[in-house]
Amino acid sequence: MLGRQLLSSLSYQVANVGDPRDALLLSRTAVTGAPEATPVVRALLLERVAWAAARAADADAARRALYSVDDAYDRREDPGAEPEWVYWLDRNEIDVMAGRCLIELGRPARAEPLLTNAVSQYPSEHARESALYLSWLVEAHARAGDLDAARDAAERAQAFAASTPSARVDARLRTLRSLLPELG
Repeated sequence: MLGRQLLSSLSYQVANVGDPRDALLLSRTAVTGAPEATPVVRALLLERVAWAAARAADADAARRALYSVDDAYDRREDPGAEPEWVYWLDRNEIDVMAGRCLIELGRPARAEPLLTNAVSQYPSEHARESALYLSWLVEAHARAGDLDAARDAAERAQAFAASTPSARVDARLRTLRSLLPELG
């Protein structure tokens, strides 16, 4: 299973910096090769399919994968049966990924409630994650045309970002500056 996780992690990287169609092939291969995956591992592998499909602009495949993520996650029973490396995947993380996929597919208004709920429940002492997840909420608001809400979420994201160095957060904030130039 760990090998399939690594393959799906590669697909995530390729979806972000390479050809998303290649990422979709890699992520689907990871899922197909892991019929024995535990429910949470399966949900994680399927999230990578959803992200790659969204990046490849395949809305139907992304939607099917997101439904499958929910189905897999809802089947979890014994947390002790899950490998330690999926400790972080919970409903909030799943909602963040679903929101990101919806933004990528041009459905920011549908992403907003998922991201708002997830961000509101994330521990504030996890500044890096809070900044990242708020950045997606900023993007959802901005792309939906709610610039006041986008600015408010951007201020919160920048406050979290100021307390922890992160190249990934910095990259997200640069992306947001193209949506909200006043972030400077």
